[in-house]
Amino acid sequence: MYEPQGVLPILANRNLSAAAKDSPRLLPRAPPRQASTVTVIPTTAPHASMSQPACPVCSLTDVLSHSDHWECATCGHEWPKEAVAEAARVVKDAHGNVLVDGDTVVLIKDLKLRGSSGVLKQGTKAKNIRIVDGDHEIDCRIDGSAMALKACFVKKA
Repeated sequence: MYEPQGVLPILANRNLSAAAKDSPRLLPRAPPRQASTVTVIPTTAPHASMSQPACPVCSLTDVLSHSDHWECATCGHEWPKEAVAEAARVVKDAHGNVLVDGDTVVLIKDLKLRGSSGVLKQGTKAKNIRIVDGDHEIDCRIDGSAMALKACFVKKA
């Protein structure tokens, strides 16, 4: 049986009276609910963010936070959010020393190489490392092969 999109069939008994047969057998389907992207920032809570702005028009702090702009809940004024500068990533080795591009590091334990039977031995040096984003924070070359290492397995040389 063909059912038009956007409607739900009503289950009906075959033994209906004539009046019931004339009634519509399909009801409109409610539209799907979508997740809201609006975040309400409470102003009376003690943990309210200090970066919450006041409305530039009415100077009240009842604002709604959208992904790219602010909206005043009182007067309806909208204004863009300022771009927040990202903090530089700090990568530390197994002993807590800060690592930077160009450092030399030493492995503190044997590491098995994925996809082969090779092993990187404890004490192996990696010179001229690069700090990258991701799970493996260090890119380097060991014995002519490119490697990605986690900072928790190295110490600064």
